Amino acid sequence: MSYDVGAVRAQFPALRSGTAHFDGPGGTQTPASVIAAVGEAMSGPLSIRGAALPGEVHAEQIVRGFRQAMADLLGADPGGIVYGRSATQLTYDFSRTLSRTWSPGDEVVVSRLDHDANIRPWVQAAERSGAVVRWADFDPSTGELSPGTVGAQITGRTRLVAVTGASNLIGTRPDVPAIAELAHRAGALLYVDGVHLTAHHPVDLERLGADFFVCSPYKFFGPHHGVLAARPELLDTLRPDKLAPSTDDVPERFEIGTLPYESMAGTRAAVDFLAGLGTGAGGRRERLRSAYAAIGAHETELRESIEKAVRELGGVTVHSRAAVRTPTLLLTFEGRDASDAYRSLARSGVHAPAGSFYALEASRHLGLGDGGGLRVGLCAYNDADDVERLLTGLSDWLR
Repeated sequence: MSYDVGAVRAQFPALRSGTAHFDGPGGTQTPASVIAAVGEAMSGPLSIRGAALPGEVHAEQIVRGFRQAMADLLGADPGGIVYGRSATQLTYDFSRTLSRTWSPGDEVVVSRLDHDANIRPWVQAAERSGAVVRWADFDPSTGELSPGTVGAQITGRTRLVAVTGASNLIGTRPDVPAIAELAHRAGALLYVDGVHLTAHHPVDLERLGADFFVCSPYKFFGPHHGVLAARPELLDTLRPDKLAPSTDDVPERFEIGTLPYESMAGTRAAVDFLAGLGTGAGGRRERLRSAYAAIGAHETELRESIEKAVRELGGVTVHSRAAVRTPTLLLTFEGRDASDAYRSLARSGVHAPAGSFYALEASRHLGLGDGGGLRVGLCAYNDADDVERLLTGLSDWLR
């Protein structure tokens, strides 16, 4: 069965505005089923979780459903799924908790390929504890971050390695399992920013070798918040700050305050929406694998058509060059400002934003300073008409 992008698009009310969205790496539009799930959660009785009254039972069911859905998506244990306001907030929380055990002379490895949310929390935690920060540089000519480059920064004093699953700026997907092996061989933990990866590729926590993995449902059609996945037994060794009367259970000890049930219900619906885009049978995890394969083939076809056309325009540099990457392209233009391209495209109803998108270290390492470039990010609802409008807009602007 072929991928029916028209049927997919019909499920997104926001697409009726007529905008061609290439801003998926910053956040996707929302399908009707997710919107309905948020409304249904808030329409039913709600209370603090429990087992006696309807509101208590409803809240408990939503939380359990959310954890199971995210566990199915990430190949994780539902008991290790932590809700957070954002991936950045979760990383800051865990950096403060983990760094309490660090001593002067311990080391932390970060990469210049990463979003600043997986750099600055660790750099700041290291500064407070006296730990040393070691930097792994990617190759700006290829966009590749090799395991060997990361491994060269790992020593017997390394306590944690932080690396992206996929660059939100240029799409590079490092070999995370190989990096995990090097980190674990040295006795270090691996913290993976999977925000951009999860939107495009299936995740298996054990196969990746990630000790901690964060993602953001609003990058894959869900509400605006973050999720962290880890082994429950690892989480049980950590003692975050919390209120005295709040539970010490895992994963609840990491979730401050009453949970936003409506967001959790929306996230479960987003995972179900994703699973429904595949052609496979079986459980949700199996259907998700099928969906990612179908979406990936569709996105790759569109990406390749854009790359081919852009090469023929002249005066355009494509900085997304890694052999394995997401359907995300960073473009710069000879003698012209990418922000002007963004504004020109916006006038024709095409949303392709310009900037460095919090990947400051990556942008600077590419020689682009803090300005970055024009980012073209594809997702499941983009179609050939979107691509044609993008290319026509770029061609007209360049002329």
